[in-house]
Amino acid sequence: MAATSPFLFTAFMTLVMLGLCSPADARLEENFYGLRCPLVETIVREAVAIKMAQTFTTVPATLRLFFHDCFVEGCDASIMIASPNGDAEKDSDLNLTLPGDGFDTVIKAKQTVEAVCPGIVSCADVLAMATRDVVVLSGGPWFDVELGRRDGLVSEASRVAGKLPKPNFKLDQLNSMFASHNLTQLDMIALSGAHTVGSSHCKAFTSRIHSTPIDPTLDPAYAQQLIAACPKNNTSADTIVDMDPQTPRKFDSLYYQELVQRKGLFTSDQDLFENGNSKGTVVDFASNGGEFERAFAAAMRKLGRVGVKVGAEGEIRRDCAAFNG
Repeated sequence: MAATSPFLFTAFMTLVMLGLCSPADARLEENFYGLRCPLVETIVREAVAIKMAQTFTTVPATLRLFFHDCFVEGCDASIMIASPNGDAEKDSDLNLTLPGDGFDTVIKAKQTVEAVCPGIVSCADVLAMATRDVVVLSGGPWFDVELGRRDGLVSEASRVAGKLPKPNFKLDQLNSMFASHNLTQLDMIALSGAHTVGSSHCKAFTSRIHSTPIDPTLDPAYAQQLIAACPKNNTSADTIVDMDPQTPRKFDSLYYQELVQRKGLFTSDQDLFENGNSKGTVVDFASNGGEFERAFAAAMRKLGRVGVKVGAEGEIRRDCAAFNG
């Protein structure tokens, strides 16, 4: 076999570094920006910390943003696009409750990165890094983020339906949806632990507390707390309830202990304990926070690979809210 030409090898490596090789040759890697923007993770982390100091909502908002982004068009920041016609992905009914603080976090972090490394780092990667950072800065586990995503070129509200789990889903429905993204039941249960931070509007669980009888999988005392917070005649869309009644501002494993105590806010949460096929994992995570953290970190890395655009696919947006002109 003839020796590879040094010139051809150099040319190929240049294409790889510039992200111009074919999708089959490109892949995510932890130090993707090591040569072109070596301080990118520090820059993003500092921007996230500033935003968190302003409001804790930054944490659950960014987490939800990443999850909703990855499950629709893949982890490509399509969720970030703003449309003057109100028909972008973020405008879907299923995304209207996403807090603005998540979008603001990514936009500000991207602007800071652009000031140092213009045109190099994708919005999709900024979102992925920011998501890891809100987890860590709120007490959760560190995990290395694979980078090299490119920003998608499609963002349509009509494409969201049926691609996101609902709060009334049962185990089989959750497993089916997550499996379509190469995520296992263990991954799904670990990712559900993100409900240890943040809050929910009453409408997401009101059918459990205003039915006759009240959902029997709810602890009676907890059910009464929820009824008091979300009375049947409440018409306010602004009323919210913490998803973790004990430590809603700390990323920890108490969420699973609450499922054992039948204090899961959503049907999709509580069924993880009620169903015998998943109960064992919930009990394990409830008694061993380290086991949950390891599983969550591994699942987040897998989630971050869902539907990514790499190589010559997509683009590197200058403004996360708009496609490049």
